[in-house]
Amino acid sequence: MGGWGPAAGPRPRPALRPGVRRGAAVAVRMAAGIGGGYAVTALATMALSMMLPLPRAEAVLAATMASFALYAATIIWAFAARGLLRLCVGMAAAVMVLGLIVFLAQGHPA
Repeated sequence: MGGWGPAAGPRPRPALRPGVRRGAAVAVRMAAGIGGGYAVTALATMALSMMLPLPRAEAVLAATMASFALYAATIIWAFAARGLLRLCVGMAAAVMVLGLIVFLAQGHPA
């Protein structure tokens, strides 16, 4: 009658405490900001250095200097995004688009 047993059905799973849930969300945002931001920044730096109409050394230098601002912006974006799904989909889309740009800029056919 009020106990937990085979006749009473499955035992409900305890819900995560709000502090644990918030901490997990911050950890995911940190991982996306640091790891995803690094991937986005590295690919954007490669793409920009290949596409700038400057001598190679100057293009790489200009792209690298721009990468510092881009990395900071992606980390800020990781904490400003409305939801974790939107953040992860946005990072994945940016990585795929930039990866395709780098692939095509190297002279590979589409």
